[in-house]
Amino acid sequence: MAKTAMINARIEPKLKKEVEGVFQRLGLNTTQAVSLFFRHVKNHRGLPFEVKLPNAATRRAIEAARKGTVRRFQSASELARELEVSRGLSPGPLSSRATEILFASASV
Repeated sequence: MAKTAMINARIEPKLKKEVEGVFQRLGLNTTQAVSLFFRHVKNHRGLPFEVKLPNAATRRAIEAARKGTVRRFQSASELARELEVSRGLSPGPLSSRATEILFASASV
């Protein structure tokens, strides 16, 4: 089939350059990569990556971050100590329990 349809898209120049570098390393040009993307969408009836809307807790966290009303920590260890204290654990070196709390909190 003849390739005659055109696509015009505005994109940030830096992003375009970086992505074209990835395409080059893959042995593709931009047209080939966009064609692959379109074929994937057609064949799988969806995008080649998950697209989700944030849940309520994530939306609140995003809004707090935008307003600057979130607490900042200088290190993961400082955050882990705060999480231990807030959960009634005695603060100490970054323990496996603190790491578990840290990752569980990040996924909420």
